[in-house]
Amino acid sequence: MSLAIFVTDLDNTLVGDKEALRELNHQLSDYRQNQGTKIVYATGRSLTLYHQLAIAENLLPPDALITAVGTEIYDHILNPDHDWATLISQGWNRDLVCEIASQFEDLIPQPESEQRPFKISYFLSQELADEIIPLLKTVLISQNATVIYSGGKDLDILPKDVDKGKAVSFLSKKWQIEPSQTLVCGDSGNDISLFAINQVKGIIVGNAHLELRDWHYQNPSSDRYFAKSNYAQGIMEGLKHFNW
Repeated sequence: MSLAIFVTDLDNTLVGDKEALRELNHQLSDYRQNQGTKIVYATGRSLTLYHQLAIAENLLPPDALITAVGTEIYDHILNPDHDWATLISQGWNRDLVCEIASQFEDLIPQPESEQRPFKISYFLSQELADEIIPLLKTVLISQNATVIYSGGKDLDILPKDVDKGKAVSFLSKKWQIEPSQTLVCGDSGNDISLFAINQVKGIIVGNAHLELRDWHYQNPSSDRYFAKSNYAQGIMEGLKHFNW
């Protein structure tokens, strides 16, 4: 079976084992050259921090880049997708959402580079998350906003129904490629939306965070593989499992 779209999170999924990443890069390059597979990175990072990681880890240039937890899409030469921005801007009042979130003293703002037009980002400790997140979601119900928590520390507020999975589905329709020809990889809570896309194949790397592990066991699927290995080695293990 041919693989048409390969989607992966970056930190602690694709990246984390330099030797395994080099091996996987060769494999992905072959997929792209011989099968026309499109490579998509879906990261919580801003474009600025993506550039830093791409240089440091010698990442393959992607066919599309999804940044800021799905709120921004860029093409292969990193031009922004204005159609996506227009679509997700409807009903989004960033200033008002910021004002509401500022009332929660336990939310620590992330660096300015991570504050984006459609993403407001904070640090929140795991110990406080169970108490704070339900309260935050309640007060944001009327604001066309959604809350995503991942990695035991990162809390992002985005426009409602916007996430990495929705961004991938947008690209699939744009490229006219069926979800069944798509494979996604991830390790944390903000990757759950990738695995929730109907009919996609999924690889969860062995070092996955608790929130993704819990979701995986609560939502079993034969289309999803939980690797024993970590990082890029886990992705290659999953590719072998799916006979790609």
